[in-house]
This record gives sequence, C-alpha cells and structure tokens, in this order.
Amino acid sequence: MTSATVNSDDSSVVTPAGAAAVPWYFWCAALAVTSAYVGGYWDISWHRSIGRDSFWSAPHMAIYACGVLAGISSAYLIFATTFGRAGSLRRWGVRIWGFTGPIGAFISAWGGMAMLASAPFDDWWHNAYGLDVRIISPPHMVLAAGFFGIELGTVMLLLAFMNRASGSTKRALQWLFLYVGGMALSESLLLKMEYISRSDMHNALFYIVVSLGTPAIMIAIAMASRLRWGCTAMAAAYTVFGVGFLWVLPLFHAEPKLGPVYRPVTHFIPWEFPLLVVVPAIAVDLMLQRTSRWRPLLRGPASGLVFFATFLAVQWPFANFLMMPIARNWFFGTAYMDFSTPARSSYARYVFAVRETDAAQFWRGMVIAAVVSCVTMWVGLHAGRSMQKVRR
Repeated sequence: MTSATVNSDDSSVVTPAGAAAVPWYFWCAALAVTSAYVGGYWDISWHRSIGRDSFWSAPHMAIYACGVLAGISSAYLIFATTFGRAGSLRRWGVRIWGFTGPIGAFISAWGGMAMLASAPFDDWWHNAYGLDVRIISPPHMVLAAGFFGIELGTVMLLLAFMNRASGSTKRALQWLFLYVGGMALSESLLLKMEYISRSDMHNALFYIVVSLGTPAIMIAIAMASRLRWGCTAMAAAYTVFGVGFLWVLPLFHAEPKLGPVYRPVTHFIPWEFPLLVVVPAIAVDLMLQRTSRWRPLLRGPASGLVFFATFLAVQWPFANFLMMPIARNWFFGTAYMDFSTPARSSYARYVFAVRETDAAQFWRGMVIAAVVSCVTMWVGLHAGRSMQKVRR
C-alpha cells in the first residue's frame, strides 16, 4: 500500500493515501480525558448510592486510568522526539531537563503524575476523616489539578498538530479537538454540581457559578477550532454524556453501605438532567458567525450577554418544570435522590432553596452573573484567538 504525507508541515504524520492521519497517541489522550470524566461522574454516583466502599472501586480505577493513559501518550511523544523515532517533531518541540517534545506532552505528563500522586493522599484523607460528601476537598483538588493539566496538555497537543495540518487530517483533528473541549466543559460543570442543582436554579448564585468559566471554555475552544458550530458541538457532547449517565446508571443495582440512610436506594443514583447549555451555545455560534468583523472588546461582551440571556430564558422555566410531578420519571430523573437526602430538605420537597435574602440582593447577583459572563466570554475570545497561533 502506498503512503502519502497529508500534513505539509509535519512529515511525521503519514497515512495511506486519501486517509485522515490521526496518530494513536491523540486517541489515547482523548480516551484519557474521557476516562477521567466517566470515572468522576461514576464515583459521585457511587458515593450517592453506596457510600465509599474501597479505594480500589471501579470508578477510582477509571479516574486513575486517565493518568496512566496520558502518561503513555506523552511519554511516547517525549521519548520518540528526544531519541529519534519522531525526530522530525524536534523542530516543533521544547526542551525540558534534557528531553525534547511538544509542550502539550510535558503538560500532560505533569498532570498524570499529579493525578497518580493524589491517589494515596485521597486514601489517607478518607481513612483519617471518613466519608466525605463534598467534591471540594484537598485531595480532590490535587486530583482535579492533575486532570485539568492533562486536559490542557491534550488541548495544546492537538492544537499544535491541528494548526500545522491540512486537508482531511486537519478536519479530523478539529473534531477530535472539539470533543476534548466537550469533556473539559462537562468536567467543569461536574465540579460545580454542589451549587447548580435544580433547587438552586432560581437563585442568582446559580447563574454566577455557571457563568464562571463555562462561556470561556466554550468560546476559546470554538474559536481555536475554526469550525462554525464549535460551541454547539461541545455543548452537545456534554448533553449526550449527561443524559447517557442519567438513563444508564439506574439500570445497575446498588445499595447503601454507610449511614445514616434517609431513603432506600436499590440502584445507582445519577446526577440530574444536564443543564440546557446547548441552547445558548447555538446562540453564541450564530453570534460569532455574524460578528466576525467586530472588535473583540465588543464581540466578547456581546456574546457573553447572549449566552447569559439565552441561558436564563431557557433554564429558569425548565427549572419550574423539573419541580413538577411530570418530571419524576426515568427520562428527566428528578425522582432520583441519594440515600443521604433528608426528607425535609428543599431538594426532597421539590422546592427552590433561597440563597438571596431579598429582591435587591437577587438582582445584584443577576447583574454580577451577567458581568461575569461578559468578562469570561471576552477572556475566552482572546484565548481562542491566541490558540490559533500555537504550533509547538
């Protein structure tokens, strides 16, 4: 079979003539990112359904597989570039501690080491303090830092190759890049779950938390991909994974092993129906397509306002729907509650929690949320434009 180089700048990417060359280490890196998100979501469901069973539980193994897979892909690139198997990449690499490789590979390698280092820290934390029911704890933050390091490294790695590629290879890398962006978006919202439940959806804090980072991730990755529907593709990935978990996890048996048990649980309890971010994502994509000649100082905040207004317009009434008996089914999943949910909690009673003491505080919070959305969208826009220039 004859081979043809489809990447004019990177002679190391060789594939059968007419095929799109996506090297195995990109798929390995994308699988690492996916494994961490799946494992993280599964672990949260495990805590909500069973409690902490063992450090060696299946969700934990899925999470730490991310560090292993990222280590394999990044180590291969670094060693192959340094010692000659992929020597043609040397001119696009950076040199650290005597090794040469793409900067994304070094970032992923650091992230993998951080993730694996968090494992004994997390085990010690649980043995010392017992079951933790909160996502934000010191060992989890070390783990999250490692995971986001792997995500950033994968993004940088794909960027460097994507920006140097052409033809079908470039197109394939663009879509893989958006998929990784979708995983980044999903993971960022998963980490915020304690502040974005359905009981909080009529509070200003809910919209502030969603606006922190979410618009920036979406527009930065979308701009860097140069595809018209980048934000929509990432939001669609988040939605597909969200409803997939919601519909599949309850099919498997689980029962609490720790107390107190406030309600019987016989199957895995997933998190809630995904947020309707796909609607503002479509709106932002349309906005970007119609404002290509606008200055970033205007384009970014305008896109942020579009995101905030559209999200508010769809999520607020949808929150009302989620509180109704009609939503308490397998499709929307509002009947699922973990074993530690007290019967008198606002969540169990299907009422909205009140975080703002009066209307003035609520509207101040909503103004802050709108400003945060504009600022983060502007930051993301600049980041995306800069990412288009990455070559190493």
